[in-house]
Amino acid sequence: MQKIKFETDYQEGASPEVLKLLTSTNLEQTSGYGEDPHTSRAKDLIRREIGMPDSAVYFMAGGTQTNTTVIKHLLSPCEGVIAVSTGHINVHESGAIEATGHKVIALEGHDGLLDAEDLRTYMEAFNADPTNEHMVQPGMVYVSYSSELGTLYTKKGLSAIKKVCEDYGLKLFVDGARIGTAVTSEASDMSMKDIAGLCDAFYIGGTKNGALLGEAVVFPQPETVKLKQFTTLIKQQGGLLAKGRLLGIQFEALFEDGLFYRNAKHANSQAMKIKRAFTEKGITFLIDSPTNQQFPILTRQQNETLSEKFSYESWQPLKDGRLAVRFCTSWATTDDNINELIEAIRRL
Repeated sequence: MQKIKFETDYQEGASPEVLKLLTSTNLEQTSGYGEDPHTSRAKDLIRREIGMPDSAVYFMAGGTQTNTTVIKHLLSPCEGVIAVSTGHINVHESGAIEATGHKVIALEGHDGLLDAEDLRTYMEAFNADPTNEHMVQPGMVYVSYSSELGTLYTKKGLSAIKKVCEDYGLKLFVDGARIGTAVTSEASDMSMKDIAGLCDAFYIGGTKNGALLGEAVVFPQPETVKLKQFTTLIKQQGGLLAKGRLLGIQFEALFEDGLFYRNAKHANSQAMKIKRAFTEKGITFLIDSPTNQQFPILTRQQNETLSEKFSYESWQPLKDGRLAVRFCTSWATTDDNINELIEAIRRL
């Protein structure tokens, strides 16, 4: 029996609107490497969205490739990047950052989020250490919005992190693989424009929000970072597509008339239905996530029963023998699949 999948938000292909534009432009002849009208249009749409007409926008294929390229570009050879211990670059990128020669400096987070005071305490201790010239130098801070646990930074919280970064000369990079479901969450108090105003670089995730593949890297104030060789670095990292328009076209479709946000709102809405069903059954959660990732805690029997018909991710075993799992919804999660899951939860 084919199980109904709630493992990730990139199990389906692409939004019909994206496929339609890819198909309708298929026989166009354009220049390569993103030097085409569709990519140019997509960049302009993103600049308009964040209200920064002079920002620099680049398209890359996937999140790990994007993280490694941006981080390598922003750091000097002896610098490392600060992230929470649960951060994606520290846990789920196979040591990709370390493979570029840069250390991930892991700090303990709070519900998946970095606290500005913890960051300041670390930097104060580092600077006070008389032997710090023999240590990896912190050069930037990496945060995810939303976090690996589906949680969100507030504007106040991210502003406080930015202030610490300014005080200590650190760059701030926001991983936006799930920025769509983050900014459209009812719990969010930040827009894409707000995020752009608080960081040195961020990216807009298309892979997890209706594109076949693709992430849009944005440097809101390019004069503050050296971008002269960034395209060269993208190519060195294997990230410069000859048929670059395939990325540009997808972001053109996503941002032309709000498809990016509609997709994300749908994913969040479906996740909230799952959250309500578990809550009504009296099942608690590992974390209170307001986005498309939900982490209910199941008994062994509940897990065995649900996993007969549904696939989802085992997240964290608990000391009492229960298991925290993850259900993840997407732009394409259907009402039928949600309703089947809700009925199964009610029968537990």
